[in-house]
Amino acid sequence: MRADLAIIAEWIKPGSSILDLGCGDGTLLKHLRDKQVLGIGLEISERNIETCLRDNLNIIQSDLNDGLKAYFSDNSFDYVVMSQTLQATVHPEQLIDEMLRVGKQGIVTFPNMAHWKARVQLGLGGYMPVTKSLPNRWYNTPNIHLCTVKDFEILCRERGIRILERTFVDYTHSRSSLLMKLFPNLFSEIALYRFCRGS
Repeated sequence: MRADLAIIAEWIKPGSSILDLGCGDGTLLKHLRDKQVLGIGLEISERNIETCLRDNLNIIQSDLNDGLKAYFSDNSFDYVVMSQTLQATVHPEQLIDEMLRVGKQGIVTFPNMAHWKARVQLGLGGYMPVTKSLPNRWYNTPNIHLCTVKDFEILCRERGIRILERTFVDYTHSRSSLLMKLFPNLFSEIALYRFCRGS
């Protein structure tokens, strides 16, 4: 299991319920099932759906850009998770609102566009960055709304979202180094956030 998924699994309490948006092959759901977590996944890829069904996971085929209203009522889950998918959605701010409508807490991970390697490529090279966490060229990337750590935190403030926990990792998913903790917007390649509605 990817280390960012392992961190997410640590944040989720045993016996809770989760909705995993863009769940891929169901790796996180499968792992959490062993912790008595009730999980449902949303996925668009037929290949991934087949894998999830073979593993007896609860899965719904859906495009996240269509929202969650057709499937879930308010406060249906303890957690709604979206790992490495936020930047590929058409309206990420609306999807975050939907996450907090159907779940008590949201968890997202995303590549940090302000990582120093990306800055160097754009600033000195003059081209869109290609890094290990952002491996595609500008013309074939699924990412349409790349953001930075600062961008995400500003969005949370503007929408009255309270950040409960955050951590940062590099491409190898090593936990936060001192530089990542002091300057996350510059040194983190992948950001992980757990959040809820502000009170």
